[in-house]
Amino acid sequence: MPHRNAPLTELGRLRLARCIVEQGWPVARAAERFQVSRTTAQRWARRYRESGPAGMADRSSRPHHCPGRTPPELVRAIVRLRMRQRLGPVAIAARVGVAPSTCHRVLVRCRLNRLAWCDRATGEPVRRYEHPTAGALVHVDVKKLGNIPDGGGHRLLGRAAGKRTSQAHRDRPRRIGGRPNLGYGYVHAAVDDHTRLAYAEIHPDETAAAAAAFWVRAVAWFAARGVTVQRVLTDNGACYRSDAWRALLARQGITHKRTRPYRPQTNGKVERFNRTLLTEWAYRRLYASEQARRAAFEPWLHWQNHHRPHTALGGHPPISRCTNLPEQYS
Repeated sequence: MPHRNAPLTELGRLRLARCIVEQGWPVARAAERFQVSRTTAQRWARRYRESGPAGMADRSSRPHHCPGRTPPELVRAIVRLRMRQRLGPVAIAARVGVAPSTCHRVLVRCRLNRLAWCDRATGEPVRRYEHPTAGALVHVDVKKLGNIPDGGGHRLLGRAAGKRTSQAHRDRPRRIGGRPNLGYGYVHAAVDDHTRLAYAEIHPDETAAAAAAFWVRAVAWFAARGVTVQRVLTDNGACYRSDAWRALLARQGITHKRTRPYRPQTNGKVERFNRTLLTEWAYRRLYASEQARRAAFEPWLHWQNHHRPHTALGGHPPISRCTNLPEQYS
């Protein structure tokens, strides 16, 4: 398309060319009449003689031959080092013997210039997906967190004082390898693939019974927001391979899918939620006790669903995609 200040459109070019070719105008007179240079007038006249009215359309400015273009075998070597070893342009340039700027241009052309676009395990370009309706797929996972001792842990007090307060936990600590073990909290989370709505609970374990009880409440929570769960995706944890989990999903009529072993990227929606959970709740503040951290969990989860802008949703919170809430249209 011609730019906004171009003196000639395709119709103007055609009129100029016909004045020169068919009506016999001198090139200088036609150029003066249409307020363009003689070179421009000659070009459109030549194209009209060669291709007729079709020659008035814009053509690509890409050259027919690029003798300085990076050889294909060198491009393949750069891409191979990027995908297999996840090296940057400077490190790749030192190995293949070209300038770092050349490596960067090749990576940009192949859409590999950002490591965030590559899979961390394989280096291959990330393949993203999203189901078109709410409830079509729900991602489920468990995140294990160490409990905070009463009075604060090493993050608040430092390593030396943290060792002393680690034995002040209200639950009776067990000793493993000579050090106190305060136990863990297991955050069971379910994230809807389409809306990114998240439901989560903190349990003292990740047994089949705990996972099943959590899932019953999660399905009811999603149903109260107009989301009917059709499929669930989990990893290969023992609680998700249990008979209790299998029987529960069969009664609910929900299809169960499991990720490929050692492939957590498939369950990426809930894995990304876990990372947000760590940075924006679990380690956002220096809590003085585990009770203080858990008291902040429910308010944070509400903010996550109703107020936190999500980049995959255009900066809107997950609840904005839940369009069939009860009494929404009353």
